[in-house]
Amino acid sequence: MCRIHSEGTQHGCGHYIITREVNKRDCGNKFCMNSSMHPPNCQHCPNCKRYLEPDYQETVTRKTTEFCSHCDYWFKNNGGAVRQERS
Repeated sequence: MCRIHSEGTQHGCGHYIITREVNKRDCGNKFCMNSSMHPPNCQHCPNCKRYLEPDYQETVTRKTTEFCSHCDYWFKNNGGAVRQERS
């Protein structure tokens, strides 16, 4: 299926967050929604492949020790479910 070359930020939590898609490798498959070969009025949708495969190349343009926004919320700001005390 289709894949991209991306640029992004490597965070301290280990996550790579895409900031820019440099280009796309089109798989040429008519059953891939990201392909230029996918027909506009496809009779097979919603069974067609909707997501891109893993990036064929990732270029880190920035490294930071900060957590990404998702990890920051869950691990630094107590984003987990709040437990209520039973009386």
